[in-house]
Amino acid sequence: MTKVAALLPMKANSERVPGKNFKQLGHKPLFRWMLDSLIAAQEIDVVVINTDATDLLRTNGLDMHSSEFKKVVLRQRRPELVGDFVSMNKIIEDDILAVDAQLYLMTHVTNPFISTLTITDAIRALRASDENDSLFAVNRFQTRFYREDGSPINHDPANLLRTQDLEPWYEENSCLYLFTKESFAKTNARIGLSPLLFETPKLESIDIDEPEDWIHAESLAGAMRKD
Repeated sequence: MTKVAALLPMKANSERVPGKNFKQLGHKPLFRWMLDSLIAAQEIDVVVINTDATDLLRTNGLDMHSSEFKKVVLRQRRPELVGDFVSMNKIIEDDILAVDAQLYLMTHVTNPFISTLTITDAIRALRASDENDSLFAVNRFQTRFYREDGSPINHDPANLLRTQDLEPWYEENSCLYLFTKESFAKTNARIGLSPLLFETPKLESIDIDEPEDWIHAESLAGAMRKD
């Protein structure tokens, strides 16, 4: 049985940033940033790419005969799982059934700056915990939040605490998830019943979803270059 399998789903098309998974970011296509970080992680035994874009991957340099990609397994996405409205949990479930592993790490090519060190730290954090069955990445906020009607959520405007003294709030940032086959079965989702919240570094946590996100990522690509 594989110890740790990384799941890196990848589709050919994207609506808001057309062709973004294969678009050049800095010195290499977007998908290579995350793929290279996963390959470099010694804790990861196999990287599973569930995709409907096999030809595009090969055109953009994914040579499955190269020793560079010996960890990589390409899985042709089943037709019923292709489309923008298919639940990601369905794709994860398909990969779990095909690849047996002790631990699964799921991430996205749209989080290009997540480093190998952060991936490794997340795996070690979950392994060190006796209380958590899964892990998901978060952004930490200590600022004043309001509802749409202007009412405060996490603070008292009449008692202005310093923002660093406010209760932290956490946002799921979709950068990475860790789970087992057992935890997935209990919730039918990548987040189990007792997840560990794992804070990822702010500069690594960019998710490219909108055109403005791409511009932001381009500005960081040179400073956070990965070979």
